[in-house]
Amino acid sequence: MTNLQQLDAYFTEHRETHLNELNEFLRIPSISSLSEHKGDIQNAAEWLANAFKKLNLENISITQTAGHPVVYADWLHAEDKPTILFYGHYDVQPVDPLNLWDSEPFNPTIRDNKLFARGASDDKGQVFMHLKMIEALFATTGTLPVNVKFIYEGEEEIGSPNLPAYVEEHKEKLAADLILISDTGLYGPGKPAVCYGLRGLTGIQIDVRGAKGDLHSGLYGGGVQNAIHALADILASFRDEHGTIQVEGFYDKVLPLTEEEREAYRALGFDEESVKEEVCVKELFGEAGYSYLERTWARPTLEINGVFGGFSGEGIKTVLPAEAGAKITCRLVPNQEPDEIVALLKAHIEKHKPTGVEVTISEFDKGRPFLTPFDHPLIQAAGRSYEKVYNVPTAYTRGGGSIPIVAAFDEILELPVVLMGFGLSSENFHAPNEHFHLENFDKGLRVLSDYLFEVAELQK
Repeated sequence: MTNLQQLDAYFTEHRETHLNELNEFLRIPSISSLSEHKGDIQNAAEWLANAFKKLNLENISITQTAGHPVVYADWLHAEDKPTILFYGHYDVQPVDPLNLWDSEPFNPTIRDNKLFARGASDDKGQVFMHLKMIEALFATTGTLPVNVKFIYEGEEEIGSPNLPAYVEEHKEKLAADLILISDTGLYGPGKPAVCYGLRGLTGIQIDVRGAKGDLHSGLYGGGVQNAIHALADILASFRDEHGTIQVEGFYDKVLPLTEEEREAYRALGFDEESVKEEVCVKELFGEAGYSYLERTWARPTLEINGVFGGFSGEGIKTVLPAEAGAKITCRLVPNQEPDEIVALLKAHIEKHKPTGVEVTISEFDKGRPFLTPFDHPLIQAAGRSYEKVYNVPTAYTRGGGSIPIVAAFDEILELPVVLMGFGLSSENFHAPNEHFHLENFDKGLRVLSDYLFEVAELQK
């Protein structure tokens, strides 16, 4: 029997036991954003530490941070073999509104081969797969093909505020050859995907101030600057009619797509018409010369997220607003630095600021973009493992969103990051009735196990 055949037999035999154990984990209401669940967060961390002990892993620790604990374990006895650092999170989102759930969020329920519970897909179910993969490898081969380290946190759903400091402090302990994360999704049902890049993020708030207070438009209109008009001029200057960003220097460092990447995206056969139907628009919009996938995965953006000021109540109020504001965010792509982009935005605003107002800029949190090269051997190896189990070609994708801690890992540890997720976009993570398709739970166990052998082979 091949390794994959042995593993398949083991996972089949122990499936019910594994699901019962996963249910134990899911019953812990480890909501990181609500202080009343601090004890539950601690219980979830201890559950993981105990699971590591049952696997006979070593150097197990629960490290308290300024927020919630970080759980660590390792096994380092595969001589001259690579080391994989596994990352995941054991905290979950709140469950409100509770009345929209069809079953109790912390009482796991299986319906139509889907496991319903908060955290089932994001991310307890996928973290649990890491544990059972290790169990199966020990049970079927008596050892592991590579060295492994695990770092699981309890603050991902609140932005991982304390994890970068932990990683910086423990750089030597966390040293590895790659980081593997299962907190992303497939391209679609039955369509595996390796996500090899994520966009970064930066944002600002623009506050425009004119007169000392709102003015009567009959007495002052035409003679004093209107703060909303001034703000509108600034906002209009950011992009042209095609959505191309007009901020000087904004595109200077953008890493262009390779022709191999563009061909891989074309091969996915993405249906842009389906997007129109999904969001109920007649036309898509964006930078000329790029497909929808290229615009949303690999090109930077500048979006106005909110505008405020003046009178918006019932009827009309004839005033010149003294204050107006807007919130702006930019999705960034590889080689763009958040601080540099903010500096360019500030320079652009100063250049386009109308007379008669003062403008104040406030900065928001920043996250760097991340990219492991499309043709990296570790990325291609992940694709092979998916294909063995799903029996279809693997899609190589970038994520349009941002996971700041991934960029932090990339920056601090300077390791390739491989995102091997098994969720589906339809699984309601962060919403009522979150669930995990057990077909992908089953296949994911086999994919992850095979990937360890693929990584070991690369070392030869």
